[in-house]
Amino acid sequence: MNNNVSTSTTQSQVGINVSGKVRDLSIMSMFTAIVLIMAFTPFGIIDLPLIKATILHVPVIIGGILMGPKKGAFLGFLFGATSLFKNIMAPSILSFAFTPTVPVPGLSHGSPWALFICFVPRMLVGVTPWLVYKAFSKVLPKMNDAIRFAVLVLCGAVGAFTNTGLVMGTIYVVFKSAYAAANNIPVDQVLGVILGIVFGNGVPEMIVAAVIVPIVVTALIKSRIAAK
Repeated sequence: MNNNVSTSTTQSQVGINVSGKVRDLSIMSMFTAIVLIMAFTPFGIIDLPLIKATILHVPVIIGGILMGPKKGAFLGFLFGATSLFKNIMAPSILSFAFTPTVPVPGLSHGSPWALFICFVPRMLVGVTPWLVYKAFSKVLPKMNDAIRFAVLVLCGAVGAFTNTGLVMGTIYVVFKSAYAAANNIPVDQVLGVILGIVFGNGVPEMIVAAVIVPIVVTALIKSRIAAK
């Protein structure tokens, strides 16, 4: 009798594990497709009155929160890979900061730092929101819906700032002179221009992520597609 109960319990646990893996694989496939579709269609860009803001970081943030930092980092890697591809295939004035195949202004070759800028901040977009959510989950293990929503708002903002802040911050540190040459501005004005981009692009992107992330994550949790 006890052996039958033990066998039944084991089979039940195996069934739960398999179901969880299938669910995780399905969610991962869905977010991978979303990142790729948004990257290669106009859906990844929001037209604002003065600027164009990307929302490619949003599915990376959501995926990281729901599936953990490893899968979030993978989605961020895809984000970076699409950026690398676009800057190789259709270079712009700042492509030298995102691909080593484009020469840095003033040099005859590209820089490996471009790969850092292209990938590392985007991968961290899938990690930092998870860290924030995990920290609050430990401090507040029994979050109600309102508190969880507020925490997710913060997670969305942190993820968006991770992207903009690290990308533009690294460009300033590594490519300050090249950035000045590419934009025909004095080197001592680069910081002001980059801060303008951080606030001009970064703030709207943070607002977009802070609105979309909690709505989507809450909906997925309530529909039991994702675990709390």
